Amino acid sequence: MPVLNRIADYADDMTAWRRHLHQNPETRFDCHQTAAFVVEKLRGFGITEIHEGIAQSGVVAIIEGQGEGPVIGLRADMDALPIQEETG
Repeated sequence: MPVLNRIADYADDMTAWRRHLHQNPETRFDCHQTAAFVVEKLRGFGITEIHEGIAQSGVVAIIEGQGEGPVIGLRADMDALPIQEETG
């Protein structure tokens, strides 16, 4: 199955995850609930090599591909910025 089709299968889940994270913001290095949420999702996808507690609440996961070839790295911030919501 093409990758885009597989991603589309998770569209509703990803929307729910984004909403959950936006409704439960954590700032600075105090992202323990966010990290736990990310780890839960990674484990749900069958990822087994997960390192937690990096720089207090960071997560590193090693995701093995199924073949030879180039590799990629992905880094993302999990902390929220302390702003006043003005969009309602």
